Amino acid sequence: MRGCLMKIRKPAVSGMFYAGTAKELEEQIEWCYKHELGPGAIPRVNSKGLREIVAIVAPHAGYYYSGPVAAHAYKELADDGIFDTAVILGPNHTGYGYPVSLWTGAGWNTPLGEVEINKELAQRLLGEVIKADEAAHIHEHSVEVQLPWLQHLYKKVKIVPITMLAQDIETAQTVGKAISQAGDNLIIIASSDFTHYEPHAVAMEKDESIIEAIVALDEEELYERCESLNCTMCGYGPVASAIVAAKEMKAKKASLLKYATSGDTSGDFSRVVGYGSIVIKR
Repeated sequence: MRGCLMKIRKPAVSGMFYAGTAKELEEQIEWCYKHELGPGAIPRVNSKGLREIVAIVAPHAGYYYSGPVAAHAYKELADDGIFDTAVILGPNHTGYGYPVSLWTGAGWNTPLGEVEINKELAQRLLGEVIKADEAAHIHEHSVEVQLPWLQHLYKKVKIVPITMLAQDIETAQTVGKAISQAGDNLIIIASSDFTHYEPHAVAMEKDESIIEAIVALDEEELYERCESLNCTMCGYGPVASAIVAAKEMKAKKASLLKYATSGDTSGDFSRVVGYGSIVIKR
């Protein structure tokens, strides 16, 4: 299995979570930006941006459902300037691989082309908690779904993909501190959806409380609220890691850019999934 590390990682959810051809995918991303729940316009990268953003939180559901919400985070990223590498943290939905798994091998493919791995940065992150492993990534969608957004904006981009099966606070803090010490001019992307399969009003109420803790940059409060609300947010560990790393990297403020549920896009409000775009800045 170790030999898999040197192979290109093929997309697992192309044609399902997002369109399966380059032309259709570009059109789908543009549709997300222009959607009534989206930011309204297709952004262009501001090469003179101030680079204040340290991290974003973005959803990873199918683009039809969560894409317009995700578009808000990527518009902010485009306005902010050019970074060197995106460290993408996602929950491990499949159960395969190590508790915290980093893909250190060859690049990742999407219909928009190949995304390069920053192998030097990846090697610096490896340690007792973060392990080199491909099994966790082969079928996982939480990192993959973020890639076309980056490719659409920047064309060429370097990433470090990490999945977290272990999402306890100690693991999240260790991962966050490791990322904060790994390099300069990074962007951290925490990939997460919020409440799963509850009525729209219930999801909104729970997610408002969770998002309040994230915007306060309080990872301990995030865990307390997740527990007290019996929260079904899938990527609380990646988000907590992003908060910890961002604070170590001098982030001072966070804000919610957009929140909606799958009910807002599909019209079915009986069992929804919540989506939020959040930005964390210096």
